Amino acid sequence: MKATSIANHEKTFFETGRDSDRKEFILTKMSVPIKGTYEAMSYIHCKPKNNDASFYYEEKNTKTQIVLHYTAGYLKGDVASLSRPNYHVSTPFIIARNGNILNLWSSAYWSYHLGSGAVGGNTNSSKRTIAIELSNIGFLKRIGDYLVTVYNDNDIYCHINDTQLYTKLDTPYRGEQYFATFTAKQYESLQILLSYLTAEYNIPKVLLPEDKRYDIVPEYELVNFKGITSHVNYRSSGKWDIGPAFDWNKIL
Repeated sequence: MKATSIANHEKTFFETGRDSDRKEFILTKMSVPIKGTYEAMSYIHCKPKNNDASFYYEEKNTKTQIVLHYTAGYLKGDVASLSRPNYHVSTPFIIARNGNILNLWSSAYWSYHLGSGAVGGNTNSSKRTIAIELSNIGFLKRIGDYLVTVYNDNDIYCHINDTQLYTKLDTPYRGEQYFATFTAKQYESLQILLSYLTAEYNIPKVLLPEDKRYDIVPEYELVNFKGITSHVNYRSSGKWDIGPAFDWNKIL
């Protein structure tokens, strides 16, 4: 999908409440106060019309960490893949490119989101963490004067001259150099969501040191760290979310 088509793609989801699998959702605008401030977080409660709750576990656990991801997709597909019945791979939050925060289920509950082989174990680490997905296609491949998605060499994302739509790293990260940019509205909404979650669950609003931010972290250190991490800290390969193409200075 071309980057210029994403806004309309998201618009139709918010108008119809249907994901790419044609599952229907009730979308309700809501707001919640942020503890210790005079501010509030606006979000959209995204509830399956058939009341399906089989893609997460209604079990409460002490939360010590927030893990950032990107979806490697677009919003309708993001919602579809994170709400597959009986699949139990999901996250409570998705931030659309237009800045809307979608809440699929209570952040007090849990679902798998780190994958097999994750440092500290997929089950234990998923239980004690809160995952946030940013809707973003991820890394791109250059073919001639175009950047295409990893799904198809004919799936053009943008022209190489559309420099506002991608980030080119000076040094490739895990073998990839071009990454789709996140929007300003996503950064703004992520700031607000992090403020809410860190206050609500008493999680320090701190990041890993930069020299450890983009790779796996030793198990003892990672499972005892209280703050904000990302998927790449739990997986040594096969994941790029969220690396140095993300502007970490914009969220704190």
